[in-house]
Amino acid sequence: MKKMFHLTKEGVAELQEEVKDLISQRGPIAERIKTAREFGDLSENAEYSSARQEQERVESRIAEIEHILQNVELITKPKGDSKVQLGSKVVLKDGGNKQKEFQVVGTVEADPLNGKISDESPIGKALLGKKVGDEVEIKTPVETAIYKISVIS
Repeated sequence: MKKMFHLTKEGVAELQEEVKDLISQRGPIAERIKTAREFGDLSENAEYSSARQEQERVESRIAEIEHILQNVELITKPKGDSKVQLGSKVVLKDGGNKQKEFQVVGTVEADPLNGKISDESPIGKALLGKKVGDEVEIKTPVETAIYKISVIS
């Protein structure tokens, strides 16, 4: 069974842009390899080794992104925002003035520093299936806090 990657439209667009950028780097890298070969002995040629490593990194990332894009399952805006689902944006409030906002996304698109959390993360798992007004316990390395879901969109 193939693993499907859950992505939003924005996530797909970002990956398509990244792969375009990586493909555009192929020519300059090939030039660096060609130039470095002309320096002679390849076993002690740091420029050649560096260019080959860069080429391997770029080709590996291109293959990875293409695999993801071939097996993508698009996250659509949830129908009826009564429960937290994949793609939901959630606003949490604690007892004081603290407020946190998250979007539940697939693992490929997760970016916790920008509020995009994976559905497989502890926070994502705690949020899935909850409704407005429900309390959620969020455990982080720093603290364990209880938040109330105030908005689901």
